[in-house]
Amino acid sequence: MNADQLHAMEIVREADRDRYLSVLFAPEGKRGALSSLYAFNAEVARIRDVIHEPLPGEIRLQWWRDVIKDGAPEAAAGHPVATALLETIHKHDLPRAALANYLDARIFDLYDDPMPSRTDLEGYCGETASALIQMASLVLDPEKAQEFAACAGHAGCAQAMTGLLRLLPIHLSRGQCYIPRDLLSAAGTTPEAFVAHEDGAGAKRVVEAMIALAREHLAAFRREARTLPARLRPAYLPATLAERYLPKLSGGKVDPTREIADISELGRYWGVFRRAIWGWR
Repeated sequence: MNADQLHAMEIVREADRDRYLSVLFAPEGKRGALSSLYAFNAEVARIRDVIHEPLPGEIRLQWWRDVIKDGAPEAAAGHPVATALLETIHKHDLPRAALANYLDARIFDLYDDPMPSRTDLEGYCGETASALIQMASLVLDPEKAQEFAACAGHAGCAQAMTGLLRLLPIHLSRGQCYIPRDLLSAAGTTPEAFVAHEDGAGAKRVVEAMIALAREHLAAFRREARTLPARLRPAYLPATLAERYLPKLSGGKVDPTREIADISELGRYWGVFRRAIWGWR
């Protein structure tokens, strides 16, 4: 790996342990490219953490759009993650349209509007987490990647929904609501009551519904993954940790609206190692 890729991998190691572990199980020659994708994701995901108003966040997202559209090394303006990402795009012929759609989806993160519906949530997950899995698959094996687009879709939804559930305390503290309005309505509550912790029983029903939705996609992913080639496994390893997070969220040991459910580093490593070696048969 070159210096920019090493820098990207360090960002992933600090910001996204699940994806970092998955990179370690990829072929050595692919790790730099995967790290650049995941560091790009980490950089974009943290925009909401460093802004106080949406406009500066939109400006930052536009900067990334311009860099990706231009494609020239000069466009990265000495930004090591952007430089590494452009190298990956060129070397592996990654679809710029998918990256642009990813950035468009991330606009939602900058505002406090509730997710309109389950369909919108699945679309958000598809344009973000599923797209990353698909692009990682193109890095690992471009010939086989397209055959498992449906698998990537379900894996990304399971991974992203589980991640949103784990980050509920942070999102609620900001006034954000990724829970779809139709799920909230079906549970007999509202986005306002959910964010304000005003309806404990309703919040519990909503979380249970979200867990069920994540499990639905996880089950579909596991069915699709039975024939997944070993070469593509590293792209899907972060998603498989939903198998370990979801029981923590639903076990009653934590209140997902107030506590972040986590697993031990050993449990995280074992979950990744197990699927990297034996797959999903």
